[in-house]
Amino acid sequence: MSSSEVAFLRQLIQEHPQLSRYALSRKVCEAWEWKQPNGALRDMVCRGLLLMLHRAGAIQLPAPRRGSHNRPEGRRPELIVADDRSIRGPLADLGVLEFQQVRRTAQEPLFNSLLEQYHYLGYQQPVGEHLKYLVSSRGQVIACLAWCSAPRHLAGRDRFIGWSTDARKRNLHLLAYNTRFLILPWVQVPHLASHILGRMAKVLPRDWQQIYAHPVYWLETFIDPARFKGTCYRAANWQHLGSTTGRGHNAPTKKRTQPVKELFGYPLTRRFRQLLGAIR
Repeated sequence: MSSSEVAFLRQLIQEHPQLSRYALSRKVCEAWEWKQPNGALRDMVCRGLLLMLHRAGAIQLPAPRRGSHNRPEGRRPELIVADDRSIRGPLADLGVLEFQQVRRTAQEPLFNSLLEQYHYLGYQQPVGEHLKYLVSSRGQVIACLAWCSAPRHLAGRDRFIGWSTDARKRNLHLLAYNTRFLILPWVQVPHLASHILGRMAKVLPRDWQQIYAHPVYWLETFIDPARFKGTCYRAANWQHLGSTTGRGHNAPTKKRTQPVKELFGYPLTRRFRQLLGAIR
């Protein structure tokens, strides 16, 4: 998020000290024209963004006026013991893989627990629109993938798409960000990761349309080059779009405060520039 957008939020909060978090988020949606395809304000996405900025110290939200049903701060997912039978061999031996979207299902606690136990970043509750997937082979979970709303501004991505600032603000919801990708440690199958990414490019748009009533035309992710080379993304035809600055979203100076990440993107249609650059 740009410094001018953060400044706008601070001024809005200062000018309306009587407003609740809910009312503030609706004002922001109206000011930035954040609307769903049916015309409704994208209030939940906005509230998630405001809460993230509040926790990062970039803005100061008013105290909540009613109890939250979200997970208490600092509480980690419950430990669930997974089926950890070793899986080795060629990809063909896995048979037909099952992709199950588990957000708001009985399998969601398992998903959360697996990321908490086996992903180097642990589990983090997404904000805004998001979907969670378990990938299984013959009934045994072998991988987890999490997707959510895309970051508001990424220089490499925005240059590649070629959209204007207005088009980005209007069409950002048509992008999905891969926040987590985990192959469970007891699964060692060559080419599995790139195969899963290829399948996800077909599964995710269908589910996103069904659940959120709008399409997605672009996928993106970050890679930590200190840990990974992005080989599976490259093999799945994702494009390397450059590196981040390491300054974070709201850094007050130009000094590096975070690890530099490599940015990869994947267009879901050849018409992605035309569709994402449109201003209706």
